[in-house]
Amino acid sequence: MQPPRSTPSSSYPSSERSLQPNPPHPLHHLPGSHPHPLHHPPHHVPPHARRRPTLRSQIARWLGRNWARLSYAYQVEPLWLEINHHDIVIADLPPAFDGYRIAHLSDLHVGRQLPQRYLEEAIEATLALAPDLIALTGDFIHKGYRHVAQAAQAVGRLRAPDGLFAVLGNHDFSVRNALGYRRYAGLHLAVAEALSHQGVVVLRNRTHWLQRGDARLPLCGLDDLWSRECDPVRTFAGVPAEHPRIVLAHNPQTIHLLQDHRWDLLLSGHTHGGQIDWPGLGRITLGKKARQLAAGLYSHQGAWVYVNKGVGFGFRFRFGVRPEIALLTLRRTARPSATPATPPGEPAT
Repeated sequence: MQPPRSTPSSSYPSSERSLQPNPPHPLHHLPGSHPHPLHHPPHHVPPHARRRPTLRSQIARWLGRNWARLSYAYQVEPLWLEINHHDIVIADLPPAFDGYRIAHLSDLHVGRQLPQRYLEEAIEATLALAPDLIALTGDFIHKGYRHVAQAAQAVGRLRAPDGLFAVLGNHDFSVRNALGYRRYAGLHLAVAEALSHQGVVVLRNRTHWLQRGDARLPLCGLDDLWSRECDPVRTFAGVPAEHPRIVLAHNPQTIHLLQDHRWDLLLSGHTHGGQIDWPGLGRITLGKKARQLAAGLYSHQGAWVYVNKGVGFGFRFRFGVRPEIALLTLRRTARPSATPATPPGEPAT
């Protein structure tokens, strides 16, 4: 006696019951009849007999893939802001500053290429972090005087208990390369004055002391490296060597002027991370030296360098290098979430 044929349980959903194989139609098994075409066994094609993609199809695939990348890099990523959190251990940090939170923005590049709505969203995102202090490391405008007031008014909406502090970048000085030539000789003065009117403390080769109870922490600001006005000696004058120093400087290469001085954390921008990190090619817009301090957190001779990728852009194109706001938390000792140390010149993970 044949066992009864099993049938799908009524507890299966209808979608599952529909996937159960149906019994073959009786006509499929009559003498001389042919099986239904759907019941033919699949025809196996050996790998060597399969048709290889033609050159035309390969080119079409390559064009399609890279056209999608180009569209994304123009339409999406330049306005896709990310917030990066880092715990940073500072030697000799006063206990009162353990857990101190700094929101770091850089390279707004306010101009006709930057949507006003996006700029406002970046300001709102910074306010939502509720930091103790906001640090701004230059390039507030892209070029010329036209957008100085707009940039200052946007920044003026920021608020933090210990204030807003800024240094100027090479675009604020109207300097486009290391040669130091300025197209607008007084542009940096106009930017600094507009920021000051909005309550931003502009640190031009000087130090501001942060205070928490009896504890003090120096916040040091340097003029831009390419401006030829960067003066570490003047900036650090009167700051005892036993005090850890938080430094603001637009260009991360400024560290090479600080070899004779103590500094513990330098916040910078300038590079935009290259704006492009193309698959197989890397950061094609940055030179060899700039790639050594391209974006993110680096350790250097016992100190830390943070290179912000910037909020804005010089040209509207980013790929693999999203714009950012960084939230840096100062720590006395390492914690499980703290960023580990890395060899000098290597990005921290």
